[in-house]
Amino acid sequence: MPKHGHIRKGSLQFYPRVRAKKMLPRVSWSFLNNKNLLGFIGYKVGMYSAFVKDNTPNSMTKGQRIIIPITIIECPKLKIFSIRFYKNKKPIGEVLNNNLDKELKRKVKFPKEVKKKLEDYKDADDVRLLVYSQVKKTNIKKTPDLTEVGLGGNLNEKLEFIKNNLNKEISIKDVFPLGLVDIRGVTKGKGTQGPTKRFGLSLKSHKSEKGVRGPGSGGPWHPSKVSFREPKSGQMGFFSRINYNNKIVLIGDINEKDINPKEGFKNYGKIKTDYLILFGSILGPCKRQLLITSSLRETKKQSKKNYEFIELR
Repeated sequence: MPKHGHIRKGSLQFYPRVRAKKMLPRVSWSFLNNKNLLGFIGYKVGMYSAFVKDNTPNSMTKGQRIIIPITIIECPKLKIFSIRFYKNKKPIGEVLNNNLDKELKRKVKFPKEVKKKLEDYKDADDVRLLVYSQVKKTNIKKTPDLTEVGLGGNLNEKLEFIKNNLNKEISIKDVFPLGLVDIRGVTKGKGTQGPTKRFGLSLKSHKSEKGVRGPGSGGPWHPSKVSFREPKSGQMGFFSRINYNNKIVLIGDINEKDINPKEGFKNYGKIKTDYLILFGSILGPCKRQLLITSSLRETKKQSKKNYEFIELR
């Protein structure tokens, strides 16, 4: 019997398959819902196993102690860099915060004096925040990551949140409850790869000419061109992707509940600030910066899960 072929794997949804332009991707904040901040910056520690108590309703292991795969994300507290005002979905101005960390000078240039104030943009219909992470409190690096984050609620509620938190540190505990979140970031880079590894082609027969690892035909003689749909070698990995509906198992503070092993986490070290424990795996290697956002499209299966964290395995 001959082999049954199949179309090459690799969705056209993700074209062009090129390296990401920036580490923290942009987000359509108008589609997300949350009480205050819609996003938070975190850093991937790694993937491990944990002992938990299963409290999921109608689960076969309800009330039992089970082992599940988890991913740990360290979430140092955020600070507000500036406030951006929008009108008709276009930026009309920005107000810089007065109290900023000196590490930001490696990232951006500061003006000599701040002239604009919040009261100067009364005609704005939307407002967002430019926030930065206090990554200097971790073992990763000193230069903070900077990104724009949307706010939930109406315009008055957004301005009230800004006034209350302008010179304060924002914790992950104040942003997300125990529920579902989406993780946005850049996947692990694998460089230039051939079409078989890049698109999942089946290997050709060992008697085939011009190699086994590649497509069988490049197309007809006429029209004499190669379609962009044909699987070719090129960049693999380091793409902007989203992991939807990740269940939060625990939001913890290292001073209250220390989960560090004696030797620290492999390829990362020890956690020094707040952390997030998620069910399952997420994108990116260790120490990769990630953007944690409120869930865009919740599913019943994920939202029903309920685990009580006990300890790391």
